[in-house]
Amino acid sequence: MATLATAEICDSNTTLLESGCLRVLPPIFQTYGQSRAFSGPITTLKVFEDSVLVRQLLETKCEGRVLVIDGGGSMRCSLVGGNLGQLAQNMGWTGIVVNGCIRDVDEINECDIGVRALASHPVKSNKKGVGEKHVLINIAGTLIREGEWLYADNDGILISASELSV
Repeated sequence: MATLATAEICDSNTTLLESGCLRVLPPIFQTYGQSRAFSGPITTLKVFEDSVLVRQLLETKCEGRVLVIDGGGSMRCSLVGGNLGQLAQNMGWTGIVVNGCIRDVDEINECDIGVRALASHPVKSNKKGVGEKHVLINIAGTLIREGEWLYADNDGILISASELSV
């Protein structure tokens, strides 16, 4: 699937930007994975230092979707590692955005998906299964709903209320 350039999307959709139907995530994310540009409908997840639900969602065959994880911005452990990156690739996810940390960066960089995260951290997360799937999340002041569209490239990350075209 060809991905639209985020700068072009912003330039040609000023009305959507002004109305809030198109939002720009703050430039706080690092780029990982082989796919530097990716897009797709969003699946949301809210967890805190616990990756059990991350694995549950990534185990779902999900052609072309993007998992957006609100990890509370935690910098104390990772929510996604190399095994989950490989799982996401194998199950057809196009990308993962983590408001938190990842680990196994070299392994994730070998995966044919796009990954954005705040940083890397070598400590693994808890495994308690606490969190909420398919809910409204807030990442750095930006509300994100299940089913909205995410567009990411080297210029940034956009959230759109609906799928966009050129």
